Amino acid sequence: MTDMYTSSFYSFASEEERWSYWAKHINYLYNVPATDVYKNLYELVKQKPYFVITTNVDGQFLKAGFEEQKVFEVQGSLAKVQCSVGCHNKLYNDLEMVRKMLRVEKNCRIPTSLVPKCPRCGDKMEVNLRKDAFFVEDEHWFYLQKEYDQFIASYQDKKIVFLELGVGFNTPGIIRFPFEEMTRRFLNATLIRVNDRYFDLAFEIQDKAIFIQEDCGQFITNLKDNL
Repeated sequence: MTDMYTSSFYSFASEEERWSYWAKHINYLYNVPATDVYKNLYELVKQKPYFVITTNVDGQFLKAGFEEQKVFEVQGSLAKVQCSVGCHNKLYNDLEMVRKMLRVEKNCRIPTSLVPKCPRCGDKMEVNLRKDAFFVEDEHWFYLQKEYDQFIASYQDKKIVFLELGVGFNTPGIIRFPFEEMTRRFLNATLIRVNDRYFDLAFEIQDKAIFIQEDCGQFITNLKDNL
């Protein structure tokens, strides 16, 4: 494991070891407060019409004060678990489960009795992350997708800024490419791309876009301090 993202795909030797790790990972993210970057971003947009689409799964937007009904977490949430084979589209809060695991975890393992099983089919449970064909999109996911689409549609003919922060090429079809396409199509759209590595712009939108080759956190802090 090199970071908290790649750990999601690590091949553990057993479910007992896997959930010992996930209990620590999830508990950490539950307890870490919103960082200054997210809080500063919220201060910049809270008085404006906004909507967040994110591939992050750590809940930082919600902790920073962004309205839950305006944050579309496309790739899932570490605060939820699901059936590993997606036998039904319900998600379950995992905080209580994680706390029980941590109380009895020993030598990087939890007791077999605490390995979570699906209440419907009895198969393994999985953290709600989009990493295979069984990712569960529940009713709330589809509700937020609809709200996001409606927000975008309401600004097709109005001034709109697509503020793209740190989006690379891991899943460019979710944010990066759609933002470019909407900037091209919408008459009064502007794309602001902030990225210290992947800052190139499509030729077709170079007159409607701004790129900043900078760390996102530093950019947001500087922007807030200078407004």
